Parts: sequence; C-alpha cells; structure tokens
Amino acid sequence: MVKVVVLAIPGAGKTTILRRLAQERSDLRVVNFGDMMFETAKTIFNIDDRDQMRVRLKLPDYRKIQLNAAENIARMGGVVIVDTHAVIKTPYGYYPGLPIDVARRIEPDSIVFMEFDPSDILARRNKDAALGLRDRGGDVPEEIEEHQRIAKEFAISASNASSCYFLSLNFRYKESYPFQHVDDAARQLNKHIEELLGVTS
Repeated sequence: MVKVVVLAIPGAGKTTILRRLAQERSDLRVVNFGDMMFETAKTIFNIDDRDQMRVRLKLPDYRKIQLNAAENIARMGGVVIVDTHAVIKTPYGYYPGLPIDVARRIEPDSIVFMEFDPSDILARRNKDAALGLRDRGGDVPEEIEEHQRIAKEFAISASNASSCYFLSLNFRYKESYPFQHVDDAARQLNKHIEELLGVTS
C-alpha cells in the first residue's frame, strides 16, 4: 500500500499528468481532494461551483470539509495518489490546502511538489478560461512565481509534520515537443511509486 500526495499550483497541468500516469498503472487510484471536498460542500452548504468554496465558505466550515475528505482518503488501500494544492489563494491571503492536521490524517508515504515556468502556467490558465473549462484568475508571472514559492514551503512543512518523504520535481525547462512535461512527470512519478513500494511493502 502506498499513498502519495501530489501538489502543484492551479494551472500547472497536474491533473493531465496524473491522467497520463493512470494510463500506465492499472493499480492506481487518483483521488482529487478538491472534488471530495466539493461533494460535501454541495450537500451541506449548497455550493454549486468548486471554485466558490474558497470564497463563500466560512473558515470553520472549510476546515471541517478538509478533515472529512482526509478521513475518507485515510481509509483507502492500494496505490493512491491524492491530487491537491499546498496552498489556496483566497481574497484574504493564502490558506493551507494541506494543513498539518489534514496531512497527518491522510498519513501519506510521500509528498511530491511539482513546479513549472510561470509563463507556462499562465498560458494554461488562459487556455482553460478561453475554453470555458475553469477561470482561475489571470495573475501575472510574478504572482504565479510567488504562489509557487509559498506552495513549496507549505508542502515541505506538511511533509515534516506528517513524517513522510518529500520529493521536488522541476519542470521549468522548455519542452522539446508538446506535452513533454506530462510525459516526463508521469515517468518520474511512476518511478517514485515503484521505489516507495519497495520500502513500504
């Protein structure tokens, strides 16, 4: 059994990477933490859009649904990847996407943080908005860089608090072909899972 939390800021392409990884591993279960939270928020707080959670929910309610999602994930067996964010950018400042009590409840074997060139992230966000998929807010490269830096610090803190491995993957290099970052990230994550299976099984 292996549980890995994979982190990157919104628009980095993490979900696409994990989709590719799932194609390579039939034993993999990818769990989107935000989706699990949204299911609870929809039922209890009448939230009808995932992106509204960080704006409309009061802090105690947000904490409650984070812990609820963590408890559900903690009960899962097999090879589990948790797709989430280290920090959430709110109108009031950054809020931990993986607070210490949440990280401890999940009991991960590893936390992986992926970082990308801010201009690539901005381009992906703009593309998603143009396609009507998600509007995460434009930002500028400097704000995206700050978000990534803070997110990495929070990810390291969560790893320390939950006594698990921390792996940093850097994809800031220019792609030599379309979706190279996706291919490279999926390959590195798969290798990491195999290594963890060797030390945890």
